[in-house]
Amino acid sequence: MKRKLSLFLLIPLMGAMLGGCASGGGNSSSEFDNGKMRSDFTAMTCAKEMGVGINLGNTFEAYWEDKGREFTGAQTIGDNTPQNYETCWGAVVTTPECIDGMKAAGFNTVRIPVYWGNMMENDGEFTINPDYIARVKEIVDDCRRNDMYVVINIHHYDEFLIKHFEKEEVLKASAHLWEQIADYFKDYSDYLVFEGYNEALGTPKEENGWAERSDEAYSYVNDMNQVFVDTVRKSGGNNAERILIASGYWTNIDNTTNENFKMPTDSASDKMMVSVHYIDNAMYWTNQVGGTNWIDYSTSQCELLKNRFTAENIPVFVGECTSIYTADHVTKHNPQYTESSEITEYILDMAADYGFVPVLWDVNDNFYSRTENKIKSASDQTVITEVAGRIAK
Repeated sequence: MKRKLSLFLLIPLMGAMLGGCASGGGNSSSEFDNGKMRSDFTAMTCAKEMGVGINLGNTFEAYWEDKGREFTGAQTIGDNTPQNYETCWGAVVTTPECIDGMKAAGFNTVRIPVYWGNMMENDGEFTINPDYIARVKEIVDDCRRNDMYVVINIHHYDEFLIKHFEKEEVLKASAHLWEQIADYFKDYSDYLVFEGYNEALGTPKEENGWAERSDEAYSYVNDMNQVFVDTVRKSGGNNAERILIASGYWTNIDNTTNENFKMPTDSASDKMMVSVHYIDNAMYWTNQVGGTNWIDYSTSQCELLKNRFTAENIPVFVGECTSIYTADHVTKHNPQYTESSEITEYILDMAADYGFVPVLWDVNDNFYSRTENKIKSASDQTVITEVAGRIAK
């Protein structure tokens, strides 16, 4: 049985009144961001300028599970500093030089997935730890110092909430989290983009009483996205016009292009994108990458997205794309492409040709080295340089 929230449900969702709350107090100022919002700046314009992106994966969304801290979903580890969580899944501490190298490599967007339960007090109020959000801000500032777009979201913590609380409670908690995040960063320019959640929307649970992809499941997904948009829009500062990304149903293309998925109603005009992951997902997991079926399937997935969203002036944010294709995922039947770099280039070019924003999923020392501060493979570097150059034209 899911637990009920106690004090949290009795307190108005006003971050500024909570002692030690991460929000308020002018925390959102930055010497690296001018705080300006461009006039007539649309989500479509933003999508074009974002170029090729990369994820700072297995870093701020990393967490340490422990049943003794069921409410927050995270255990206190080490000295309970941001860096303890930043490195608990094998990442190194993110340095300014790491972000400098990403910019030099040709990336113009960094997606920072964040598990906001880390360092959170087990007090029933979902108050984000001020040191943790300040550490996220440091990375945002490193990106802005490089004139890059930055995307931050709620990552994995959305799944924790959905699995442990009733829908009404999850919506309240999500609103409270976004109140704090939005308030903290409210004075940043439109180079900072908020993405509501990650892959958990639509997650079925037996005790929820509904089947996956049912009307009720879609309603839950739509309500989560609406709470995100409404909360950010009313939070003040630049958030009334900030570009926002609604998360798809599991970020799955077939589910998200279903007519039951609804984009949130937005008080701002032309400021919304939609997030999906992995254009070639089914081919990857069935080891058919590189062949005709892979090309046809990937094209059909892009066509679904184009017809449902791009045609309606809603840009598609492919928040996670495969960065390295190992040989075991390449088809053994007449492959047209066999090398990881050329496969990556094909997918990135396809996404770019459709006007989507492709963002490579990457973790420490995988595609990009966070200690050497460069793309590890020379052929991969050539791909990013060329694809980014074609998008920029």
